[in-house]
Amino acid sequence: MAFQGSLAELHLPDIIQLISVSGKTGVFHLTDGALKGQIYLNDGKIVHAQLEDASGEEAVYALAIWSRGDFKFEPGISTELRTISKSNTNLLMEAARRLDEWRVLSKKIPSTELVPEFVVQETREGQINLNTSEWLILSKIDGTRPIKQIAQASGLSVFDAAKILYGLIATGLIRLRETIAGGAKPAASGKPATAAGGETLARLLRTRDACNNLLGAVGESVVNKHYLKAKGEIEKGAGVEAIEEAVNQIARAASILKGPSTTEALLDLLKTLR
Repeated sequence: MAFQGSLAELHLPDIIQLISVSGKTGVFHLTDGALKGQIYLNDGKIVHAQLEDASGEEAVYALAIWSRGDFKFEPGISTELRTISKSNTNLLMEAARRLDEWRVLSKKIPSTELVPEFVVQETREGQINLNTSEWLILSKIDGTRPIKQIAQASGLSVFDAAKILYGLIATGLIRLRETIAGGAKPAASGKPATAAGGETLARLLRTRDACNNLLGAVGESVVNKHYLKAKGEIEKGAGVEAIEEAVNQIARAASILKGPSTTEALLDLLKTLR
């Protein structure tokens, strides 16, 4: 007989523990909207898990932090896959630990579907020290990717990416916003963009792509920072002067990141886009 219920009422580690002590073989089917995951047990031992591109332990941990959705245990279903070697005790202890930690993270990151974007603060003073992981995450922020995609692009689990983002949000470097249908952010005035504004934004986008192609990953976070600032100004009614300022700021950074010759190449390249 199948065993099913809501993850909003029962936490996954508790559910798995309840089934595993009975020594059953079967599969947990877990769903949250379009997301679907599976956890397989063989004689009560967790042997395989799958959630989108993640498998094994990381899939269990990712599923363990779900606070909504449904589960169904289907007995008698087995698999030949063996992606998990940890004991149930160690696996579920780590899953429970992550669940506790996620409750803290969710105070600032209520959903992994939210989109991180840079916060431009002209009055910020003092030096900001970031570690390699934080720079990696920042380099993937472009104002359109949700947290899940940033984690994937960074080669990190969603949980690990969320932990890094939590610190960046706490320091005021980034903020989160809802994903907007069509991938566009409405103008700050709430009014539709004019045709001229649309052309300027398109030019800005080409400028950003050209900068990223030239500077590579090392300059991506700087480029995106000035891209987002210029985009916000254009949406408020600014013209090509916003692009000019962004270009000048990126060029200054390019000199530090890759040397004066790169700055000259950047300015020459961008002349064709103005």
